[in-house]
Amino acid sequence: MGERNIRGTRLLALAAILGLVVVSAVSAASVLPQPISFDPYTNTSSQHKTQVEPDSFGFGNTVVAAFQTGRFFDGGASNIAWATSRDAGRTWTHGVVPNTTIYEGGTWARVSDPAVAYDPRDDVWMISILAFGTASSPVGSPSAVLTSRSTDGGLTWGTPVTVSLTASFYDKNWIACDTWAQSPHYGNCYSEWDDNGLGNRLTMSTSSDGGLTWGPDRTPAGNPSGLGGQPVAQPNGNVVVPYSANDAAIRSFRSTDGGASWSAVTTVSNISDHGVAGGLRTSPLPSAEVDGAGKVYVVWQDCRFRSGCTQNDIVMSTSMDGVTWSTVQRIPIDATTSTVDHFIPGIAVDTATSGSGAHLALGYYYYPVYNCGGNCQLTGGFVSSIDGGTTWSAPKQATHAMSLSWIASTNQGRMVGDYMSTSFAGGTAHPVYAIAKRLENGAFNEQAASATFSVSGPRLGKSPQSIRIH
Repeated sequence: MGERNIRGTRLLALAAILGLVVVSAVSAASVLPQPISFDPYTNTSSQHKTQVEPDSFGFGNTVVAAFQTGRFFDGGASNIAWATSRDAGRTWTHGVVPNTTIYEGGTWARVSDPAVAYDPRDDVWMISILAFGTASSPVGSPSAVLTSRSTDGGLTWGTPVTVSLTASFYDKNWIACDTWAQSPHYGNCYSEWDDNGLGNRLTMSTSSDGGLTWGPDRTPAGNPSGLGGQPVAQPNGNVVVPYSANDAAIRSFRSTDGGASWSAVTTVSNISDHGVAGGLRTSPLPSAEVDGAGKVYVVWQDCRFRSGCTQNDIVMSTSMDGVTWSTVQRIPIDATTSTVDHFIPGIAVDTATSGSGAHLALGYYYYPVYNCGGNCQLTGGFVSSIDGGTTWSAPKQATHAMSLSWIASTNQGRMVGDYMSTSFAGGTAHPVYAIAKRLENGAFNEQAASATFSVSGPRLGKSPQSIRIH
């Protein structure tokens, strides 16, 4: 108790010096997530207060999360906000990335699609950002992939550097670094995106100096089309990038030379996806992680195991080399005869574990009843595995149930995000959700929030049951 209070006091003192805000968050014994940030903007052109589409990364006892804040109906947000915990999710410091949009000292009209990485060789945290539009033409080109850097453990962030700039339109950027000290490419960081103006052409760039400068744009062999790629670095230095082939299949490509070149693609699996009720914005984008032995795990929403494809499960495939992938398995959150619809997964793997002892954590959203019409109850869930995904824990309800009218509205449906995220820190799992409360005087109250879970073994009892709020 005393050590925890001292850490909290030190964080508060440091925050006062830096002009930041520290919020208390969930304890290890808690279940429901607690807000870790709030939308600070008031411009009338976007929706306040909304925070959507979180990504996160954990290393040691630190977790950094980033998310859109102040979502626009027709694309992007007023800025990217961040939240950092240095004590495995007990307390959080939060703020916004500087010098980005016209609402935060920058020149871009809007930003979107945040992704978080850490380079332990250079001790640099990074947030990848998609920026687009001008004050007079806020939607569309030009666009850029940017990277903001933090050299003090995620407590302050610098003006973003440009990774790539185009007169076309980029989409679905991501970032990952090689965190393996034994790797020949230790410290390399890999940025990924697709060029929507060129038919979703997938593109990569590599940094070897902690994200200060970035190499030339490189495309995989054959110039494949897709989106939502998530690079993961293996301990041998290879980089595997699972991605969505425009919602038709999950495919992957890789680099074996530190990002100097990228291979042709291989197919992980075809996709069978069920469009969820209520006009919620979802798609079968992959979520990918790697364990301590280099096994790559990729999950996505898929309805192949349901009669008539009326509901999605979360499914998983694995690979040791990014070329040969295992048969798709269903993560048994609920029975295939249940009414539950699952979507928007975010998987985490504890890199201190591997193989049959790998610890996996999976956050996701679900509807307790798939054919919910205009009365859908959007809820966050959580399951875990301590044997590399052979068996899974009973599901836990991780958020309260939310009406779709409480969350941001977009021209592609109501939105908590095209993706969400779970990360390990301090041996515990930390899913980050967008949670919302009932509108107050017509105003949104949607915030990024995180919970802390210990991973556990297989469920007990005869058949899996979802946990619901009535």
